[in-house]
Amino acid sequence: MSWLALGLVYVLVTRNEKRRRKVLWGLLALFFFFTNHFICNQVLKWWEPNVNTAQVLAKPYEIGILLGGYSNPYIMPASDRYNVSERGNRLANTLELYQKGKIKKILLSGGSGSLYSPNYVESNEVLLFLKNMGVPDSNIIVEGRSRNTWENALFSKALIEKKYGYAPRCLLITSAWHMRRAAGCFKKAGLTLDLYPVDYMTERDRWAPDYWLLPEKLGFYRWELLIKEWIGCLAYRLKGYN
Repeated sequence: MSWLALGLVYVLVTRNEKRRRKVLWGLLALFFFFTNHFICNQVLKWWEPNVNTAQVLAKPYEIGILLGGYSNPYIMPASDRYNVSERGNRLANTLELYQKGKIKKILLSGGSGSLYSPNYVESNEVLLFLKNMGVPDSNIIVEGRSRNTWENALFSKALIEKKYGYAPRCLLITSAWHMRRAAGCFKKAGLTLDLYPVDYMTERDRWAPDYWLLPEKLGFYRWELLIKEWIGCLAYRLKGYN
């Protein structure tokens, strides 16, 4: 949306009529590309890993490591409830795995990744929510220092080693579009685990006109997540994090 807005500003101020028309046609092409549900869905199919269903998790895992980023501390009211963001499926699916006996303990990994709310610790807020949902303190492990995915991996590994002294069976839980970078970080940190991607954005293809032809408002949102994640993967690769 920012790219389109800058292009429109250029169209308004330029005096070169030929270039104005080219930029305007380019903006229209970008608009329909980034709002086409079918195109975005095909990219998501390629990027998000295959589904690992709960049914194939035969033997329970000792720890399910849930990566943060699914809370919204800005929603009001907040004093009497816990508010999730669009990524709330991370928490819901983790709680579902616990209730089904697929994971014995939940490790909440995530502090504050915001420059504007450095004192907000997501894991501490989720701890209270899980306790209200009937999960006992003894089955919740809190890692509240990490500010990014690399620190999720480092601090989770250190906490597990300190608590157990051996390598328990662990299941990594995060959004499907984020799983590649997260899995690379945990592998680089030296923590062996299995993967359980959740919060998929991939949808089944369908013949509805709005899916193939009409602009779809969530297209910008999905592409923003993807592009930021690709930039994050590149930055982590350059830093040697995965």
